[in-house]
Amino acid sequence: MEDNRIGRRTVLRTAGALAAATAVTGCGTLMGSGESRGSSGGGSKKRLVVSNSGGAYNDALTKAVYEPFAKETGITVTTVNYQSAQIIAQVRQGRPQVDLMDNTLLIFQKMTRLGCLEPVDHDRLKSVKGAGIAAHNLPEHAVGKNVWASLMAYRTDSLKRAPKSWADFWNTHSFAGQRSLQSAEADYPELEFALLADGVPLDKLYPLDLDRAFASMSRIRGEVKKFWNTGALPAVLLGRKEVVMTSLWSGRADELIQQGQPVAYQWNGARRLTNGWGIPKGAGNTDAAYKLIDFSLRPEVQAAFAKLFPQGPVVPAAAKLLSDDVLATLPTSPQNLKTGFDTDVAWWDENLEAVTKRWQEWADA
Repeated sequence: MEDNRIGRRTVLRTAGALAAATAVTGCGTLMGSGESRGSSGGGSKKRLVVSNSGGAYNDALTKAVYEPFAKETGITVTTVNYQSAQIIAQVRQGRPQVDLMDNTLLIFQKMTRLGCLEPVDHDRLKSVKGAGIAAHNLPEHAVGKNVWASLMAYRTDSLKRAPKSWADFWNTHSFAGQRSLQSAEADYPELEFALLADGVPLDKLYPLDLDRAFASMSRIRGEVKKFWNTGALPAVLLGRKEVVMTSLWSGRADELIQQGQPVAYQWNGARRLTNGWGIPKGAGNTDAAYKLIDFSLRPEVQAAFAKLFPQGPVVPAAAKLLSDDVLATLPTSPQNLKTGFDTDVAWWDENLEAVTKRWQEWADA
């Protein structure tokens, strides 16, 4: 699933812009600021077309990144909402309709394997040099920029004490009540959590032991009310008190708390995944794309986005510009980095098809 991990709402610039996008591509939604254009290669170099997942995510990026970038450089950013499959098809036709993609490093791993991304010259990015960005966030064909996480959330009014680990989540005797976990239909299943519950250390998760993971999943299966398949569903189940614990995207948990729900969450064992930038092969405005990537990795820009949207900066210096309250909600705060783990996107790209097939067989058994 390609989602903004908080909530989706389509933002249409104008009916004319939507019609123009449909005429050019047959699919997709034009969003954000700026003007539409025919193709990536034929437009003005002062206009940059960026694909992202839309909604509140796009709104935060517009305010924290796109608008100040345009003000500084004179380069207008137009955003569109394309799934990666659409862009892959465009690249294979030799006509990419975007200059820059905002997506997960897992998607970029797949696109790299398919030969659909340009290699990134990290030496062109001044904000990367000496910034201390983790190596896994600087793969050959992409650049990480912000990090989200899946973690454990629970109702404080339903449990006598707070669960501290995935082992507690799996402990249905001491922590009674129904649970919810992510299914393979909503990205990829949370086999890492099953392994952590079974005693595997954070630094020994990969390559995943599938036999052990599915055996652990089988032990909790009877207490799982729903294996959720949309990002909104676990928050609904927890908010309605239909479950006492669930895996959840971290921003969703914060939304429940802000609504006054008796909910808390646990960073221990959180699964992190990075959103980043990728340049489609054959894109025609790479100079402007590099400028936007570089701008987005400035510590002050990273911090400005984190204040608007609960995803963590990849640049460590940005943490110094954030309050303790904001840092507490971010997976890359110095404290939360110690207790979670980064998804091995290469392993998942190689094994996703086989895992999904096995999951379906297990779910149907």
